This record gives sequence, structure tokens and C-alpha cells, in this order.
Amino acid sequence: MSQETVSSDADDKAPDEKALVGKAPDEMTPAEMTPVDKTPIDQGPEPLDHGPARRSRWRPWMTLVVVVLFLGQMAVGMITAARQQATTVDEPVYIGTAVVYLHDHSYAYNFEHPPLAKLIIASGLAFTDVKLQKPYPTGQWALGHQALFENGNDATRVLFHARLPMIVLTLLFGLVVFAFARDLTGPIGGLIALALYAFSPDVIAYGSLANVDMPAAGFLLTTLWLLWRARSRPYLYLPLAGLALGASVASKMSSLPAVPIAALLVLLSVWHASRAHHLGKRRALRTLAIGVVASAGVVAISIGVVWATYLIIDPSMHWVSPQNVGPLTGIKANVTNLLPYPLSFRDGMRYQFNLEHGTYSGFLFGEAYVGAKWYYLLAALLIKEPIGMLVLWLLGTVAVLAVPRLRAVAPYVLVPTLLLTGVALTGSRNWGVRYAIFVPVILAVVAAAVLAFRRRWVHVVAGLLAAYVAVSSLNAFPYYIAYSNEAFGGVDGTHKVLTDSNVDWGQDLSRLGKVLQEKYPGQPVFLIYKGRAEPAYYKIDARDPYRVPLDQVHGVIAISERCLAVEVIACFPAKYIKPADAVKQLDGILSTSKKGELVGGSIQIYYRP
Repeated sequence: MSQETVSSDADDKAPDEKALVGKAPDEMTPAEMTPVDKTPIDQGPEPLDHGPARRSRWRPWMTLVVVVLFLGQMAVGMITAARQQATTVDEPVYIGTAVVYLHDHSYAYNFEHPPLAKLIIASGLAFTDVKLQKPYPTGQWALGHQALFENGNDATRVLFHARLPMIVLTLLFGLVVFAFARDLTGPIGGLIALALYAFSPDVIAYGSLANVDMPAAGFLLTTLWLLWRARSRPYLYLPLAGLALGASVASKMSSLPAVPIAALLVLLSVWHASRAHHLGKRRALRTLAIGVVASAGVVAISIGVVWATYLIIDPSMHWVSPQNVGPLTGIKANVTNLLPYPLSFRDGMRYQFNLEHGTYSGFLFGEAYVGAKWYYLLAALLIKEPIGMLVLWLLGTVAVLAVPRLRAVAPYVLVPTLLLTGVALTGSRNWGVRYAIFVPVILAVVAAAVLAFRRRWVHVVAGLLAAYVAVSSLNAFPYYIAYSNEAFGGVDGTHKVLTDSNVDWGQDLSRLGKVLQEKYPGQPVFLIYKGRAEPAYYKIDARDPYRVPLDQVHGVIAISERCLAVEVIACFPAKYIKPADAVKQLDGILSTSKKGELVGGSIQIYYRP
């Protein structure tokens, strides 16, 4: 039933207000004495009404133009980054696995992640011929290297075809951000939210890569939006929410905690749609039972989506648990065994849980450490997100909690963000803000709530902060992976406070090749590189400075920032040099070299005469 229908029906049944004027209470009929509730049954608060004058100055076509401009600049940023950047550390595995999906319909590789994101990658690779030589390598890293750099494959072409579907999907998620915020605060609020999303350096950075992070976050946001809309039309939106929830889980296992959260939100949406708070006890209990059934149905649909992604690859579901899964005990083992997902999915969970038992190196605020800091992701978000965005998140959160008509949306945006961030903080791998990429995606919608404050100066400030975000993002073009806000030095300063996928994910080897050709032609080159790209492919003829005596290391020395920060030992082949000797060699090189330019924010050039 539409809002208009509900309102018109209520108007038809309402008593004539003029006829009631002057009537005493004892002269009124029961119907005349009953107050009429003309509030429409909708999915939430109506968009803000700024009056006829303001509406007359803003036309729908203007909204469309701004949406196109925001998403257009985002597309330019993502496509430029996708074409310029070498493969990041994880991409070869996803690309090689996607090719195996296409050629052999087998999910034997990269089972630690569900298939959907790699199926999306495969949709782009289907339009280029990626050659793999059989028998395939045993290791997934060797498989990815072969798909990119061997058998006559053109790595640049393969990478772009793999990244393009992710770029398109990230742009579509931008429309979801706009629609969600528009439902809350109208088209201007939708544009504020879209601006934060479309100019977010992290969203652009990870949205332009063939990875699993952005699909999981985008489908999660879509789930929350559909659950919010289910408050008015549950029969339409709840099944769609189940599909989106399943797509998020089928992209990355870290979305699993969202399943019980979504189940509770289904119950809340059904309760609101039935107006159960106006019903008697029996009707309320009946509504509650319907909500429980609806929650089970949404969860079942999401589980079906996960199964479908595996069946698409291999309808026979042939799977043998690999030896490297490892044993799992305790409550995690019991929970994993009970989950109604395919065995390969559950084996991936076991593998991920065992990875969490490891001890890893980290780097935060210039300090190298071993282990995990519980506040790492919070600090990384503080460093990596634009200042204007952080302020708008805070103002939007205050608005959601303070403005009565917006409080209903808090369980749909603030609670999931808080709970999922809490889960992410327990991880043992302090490797990047991408583990919490859902935060800027969801909080872009929350930021739009600032328009609920009916003060013109607040709206002006919100617009200025959004413009500040845009300027900060454009200044980082096209080095989005290495972005940090101005308080931490921008692209050129991020490596001083963070490392790994926040700064140096191996993406700048292609840019290094161009710098060496243009500025250092004919110079001897030494390279210490932490990544998965192939130097020779980018015309980098470099020697390993650990293989020669220090007095023979002269010329250009290019070093990945990760190797300078925490992974000195991991950045050299330990087969032919001892760790202590490697550290001594690197210290000798740095102490006698002149520091040059920083390439793309992640590879530092030195010159040793």
C-alpha cells in the first residue's frame, strides 16, 4: 500500500474539522472524539522540507547532474589508478583463481575467500585471453604470477580487465549511498553522502582494485538500506535484503557477523511495518512471530546465495579438504561445524581462524612492533580519512541520536558499524584500513543527517566540509592508496606513520619503471621491492643490493617503504644472507646515500655515488 493511499484513506474517514467547531464534548459522536493519526506508514522519517522558496530553486535535473559529476570524477580517479598501478600484493591470487573458475570450474585455489568477488573479476577476464599452462602450479601465488607475467600474458591488460567490473560495482554502490541518504534527508542530503563516498580516497583506492573488500562492504550497505526500506514494504524489500546479505558474505567471510545483526533488523522492520506498538498483546505477539519467521527467511535466502556462488563454479560440489587447513578446536570449531554453508566455505573459515592465531609485525605512528594493537584500525581511520569527512561523521552521528525523527535509523547504520568495527578490532593482522572499509561506506549516509539541524549556518558548514573532502581527495590524485589527511602529511607523509596496504601494497613498481627511464637513463639500479609485480615487465633492469658487497653498490637504489618500516628481514632472500648481515648492509646503504624522490608514496629512491 503506498503512502498516498494510506493518507487519502485516513482523510476520507476523518470527521469534518469545521463541523466540530463549537461542539461540546457531550454532543460529539465517538468517531468525532477519536483523534485521527494521519502519519503515513513509511520506511522512516520524511526528507526535510525547506519550504516552497527553496524547492523552487532546486530542480530534479540539478540533482541528476550533480550525481553524474560526482560519480564521473570518481570513475576518472579509479580508471586512472587502475591503469597506472602495478598489481597489488593480493590481486594475482584473485586473478589466477578467477581464470581457473572460467577454464576449469574449480574452486581449489584461494578457498579461504568465498567465490563471489572472484566471479565478478572473472566477468571482466572473460573478455581477454589469459593463458595458463597445465598442470597448474601448486601454490596460488605462482598461479597468479603465471596469469599476469608468463605465457605471453599482458599484465597491464589482464589487470585492467580484472579491475573494471569492480570499478563499475563501486560506482553502483554510490547510487545506493545516495538513495539511502535521500530517503533520510532528501536529495541534498543524498548529495552530501554521495560526495563523501565519491571523494573518499580509500573507497576510490580499493574500488579500483580486483579485490574482495569493496564488494563485501557495498553489499552490506545495500542490505542495510533494503532493511530500512522494509519498514514500509517488507514483502518487497526483505527478500532483496536477503540477496544482498548473501552477496556480502559470499564476497568475504568477515561479513558473517552481519548475519545475526541483519536478522534482528528484520524483526525491527516487521514490527514497525505492522505498527505493532499500537496493537494489543495478542496481535503484538503474532507480529513478533511473523518477524521471527521473516528473519529466518532472510537468513535462509542469504545462505542460498552463498551456496549458489559455489554451485555456479562447480555444480558437482567436488571438494576435498586441503592439508593446510589445519585443526581447529574450541568454540570456533563448534560454530564452524554447525554453520549451514558448503564444506569449502567452512574450510576457508578454519583457515582464516588459524591465521588469526599467528603473530605479525605492525607499524603505527612511526613505531614498528610485533603483535597487534587493539586500537590499530581506529588510528588508521583517523590517519587515512579526510578531516572534513571525520567531522561530518561526528556531526551526522550527533544528529541521528539527537533528532527524534532520525533516531529510528540508528539501529540500521550506527549499531552495525559499531558492532562490526568491534569485531574487526579483535583481528591479529594490523595490515590496513581496508579491513574496516565498511566504515566510510556506511558513515557517508550517517553524515547526511547533519541536514536535520534546521540552521542555515549548519548547512553551509556541511557544504564547506564536503568541499574540503573533495579538495583533499583531488590533491591525492592518482595516488589514493598512499593517501593520508593533511594532519599526517598527505601522500608524501603517510609512510612515516603507516605501512602495508595503507601505503605500500606493491602498486608503484610500474610508476618506478617510468621514473627510472625518464630521469635515470643508463644508471645502474638496485631494487629492494616488497610486492608481487615483475620488475622486468616494467623495464626495470635492477640488481639485488644484498647479493653484492657494499662497496659495489653505486647508482640508484629504490626501496619499498614497507622494507624500510618493519619488513627489512622479509624483503630479502634469506637463502644467501643472514638477517644480521642484511640489516648491516641496508644501514650501510642508507647512511652513505642521498635521499631522492618518493615514487607514488610507496617507493623511496636513494642515490649512492
